[in-house]
Amino acid sequence: MVQRIMVVGAGQMGSGIAQVAAQAGLQVYLQDLEPMFVNRGLGVIVRNLTRDVARGRRTEEEKAAILGRITGTTDLAPAAECDLVIEAIVENLEAKQKLFRELDEICPDATLFASNTSSLPITQLAAATRRPDRFIGMHFMNPVPVMQLVEVILGIATSDETFATIKGLAEAMGKTPVEVRDFPGFVSNRVLLPMLNEAIFCVYEGIAGVEEVDTVMKLGMNHPMGPLALADFIGLDTCLSILNVLYEGFRDPKYRPCPLLVQMVQAGYYGRKSGRGFYVYDAEGNATPVKRF
Repeated sequence: MVQRIMVVGAGQMGSGIAQVAAQAGLQVYLQDLEPMFVNRGLGVIVRNLTRDVARGRRTEEEKAAILGRITGTTDLAPAAECDLVIEAIVENLEAKQKLFRELDEICPDATLFASNTSSLPITQLAAATRRPDRFIGMHFMNPVPVMQLVEVILGIATSDETFATIKGLAEAMGKTPVEVRDFPGFVSNRVLLPMLNEAIFCVYEGIAGVEEVDTVMKLGMNHPMGPLALADFIGLDTCLSILNVLYEGFRDPKYRPCPLLVQMVQAGYYGRKSGRGFYVYDAEGNATPVKRF
């Protein structure tokens, strides 16, 4: 049974995972490299829970209890006390492999490892450790406290016992786990990213502007958010990374990243997190579509 976990990476995804784990009654370590990153992640959790209290979704006592189950740290050593470590760092294969090699030395054999990767091969990440049977993917959706889905990705060596434990944990967190095999992009991003890429091509080829493309998809296809606004929300650098994984994994030109996306990432236009993508974002988060690229 999983009772104590470490979430490595206190960014948007990691802080969300820590929050839902603590809400499920687990003791949680939220780890990152610098105190500033840890404090920022803890601050996001506090804001989320404060908003829940203001809206009557939980009490101040419940908020305090949840926060009391989360410990921020810059040290990986507490992972030795954990039943599960969930990785939520940058979407880079070498960085993740390096982290899991370190964790493999720190953690007892029984500790399960999970990666929140959105596209990288679980089998390849697991091969960096001595526990490929106890290694699995847990791909949460963003924002984690709101979105219900968790893709549970089985590597080639993942055991049935590991899958059953993680499936049960996801359900305890209030999520709906879906079993997925280890192929590039899994299901969610294999379907989603080509759509976002085509929307970017529509702008790149001058078919329509940013606002027009998003309006077509919102009003015509009943999407709650236009694909270009969604790409900004995900992070254009992340979108490009996933498309590159799909393109390299399948060698199929339908996954070729749009040159405009490549250029924007090269310019440092990552979307909401950088203040500019297909929209420009002010300090309050208000978005103005970019008219010229």
